[in-house]
Amino acid sequence: MRIDVRYYSKGGGTKKLAEAIAKAVNAECKTVDQPLEKYADVVFLGASVYGGKPDPAVVKFIADNARNIGKIVVFGSACTGKSTFPAIKSAAAAQAVKTAEVFFQCKGEWLFFNKGRPNDQDCADAADFAKKQIKILGVT
Repeated sequence: MRIDVRYYSKGGGTKKLAEAIAKAVNAECKTVDQPLEKYADVVFLGASVYGGKPDPAVVKFIADNARNIGKIVVFGSACTGKSTFPAIKSAAAAQAVKTAEVFFQCKGEWLFFNKGRPNDQDCADAADFAKKQIKILGVT
């Protein structure tokens, strides 16, 4: 079974989480501007909150790659605590792509708020979350 990790990150926080997840599940880690060239049973999709929602590039990635996505598992960071999960789940449903019912979210740095976040512990927690999801989903 194939696992992939894709992310969109302006400040680098979601990229840090994506790299930790990819290492934990032994998967490729790329930005959402790079298409899935092969079918992936699970795509860990990372996005932070920008203006209350994920960047349009994340929604475009889902639409452009729907036929190659088995299930999306959402992760990200946000200064406000608001999650991109509802918007990503809705965008995936519009393309008939399934989304895991759980997601990973941690604090993200913005301006002078939450300095240094996500930190090493956040990345370790994201990696643990990804490993658990792989077991739950039965992907090896």
